[in-house]
Amino acid sequence: MFPIFLRLEKRPVLVVGAGPVALRKVEALRAAGAEIHVIAPEVHPDIAALANSGLLSVEQRPFRRNDCDGAFLVIAATGDPAVNKAVRDEAENLGLLINSVDDPPNCNFYVPAIVRVGDLRIAVSTQGKAPILSGLVRAWLERTVPKSLAALVEDTEKLRLQLKDTEPDATKRNAALRQYLERELPARGLLK
Repeated sequence: MFPIFLRLEKRPVLVVGAGPVALRKVEALRAAGAEIHVIAPEVHPDIAALANSGLLSVEQRPFRRNDCDGAFLVIAATGDPAVNKAVRDEAENLGLLINSVDDPPNCNFYVPAIVRVGDLRIAVSTQGKAPILSGLVRAWLERTVPKSLAALVEDTEKLRLQLKDTEPDATKRNAALRQYLERELPARGLLK
């Protein structure tokens, strides 16, 4: 697997399914700024409320051929392997990224468990083999990773931008950033 972080802001994302699992995916996609379209015969009340608020669009019906047209990314969260396979087949024929929740054979990518500390993101994946374990490791990291790392990310970004303006040599910029972090991490009690 090749781990990446995708920019989804203003990108069209199709979610097929609208139950509690789809709701969790919708919430994460909204946080990423995606333009979300949901298709499902039955719609969770919270997803319907988001649609009524204009935060996403919903079509209350079964998945049909050509529903993936125009999507950048597709999430199948139906709980029905046959529907997930139909969604996967169409998405892959169009060259799209497709994740079928808890259905690894119908995915071409997996969504990792994510730890969020300010702008720091730590992704945990078992490559679809043990998603519950990923969640437990994420919970452990959330308890373990110091919240003060968020401030260090911000301070490091400021220094990095200053160095880009004052030091043309990328090797020297990286060395200065490394020295800064090697000094700041222990000074802030983050590494011993």
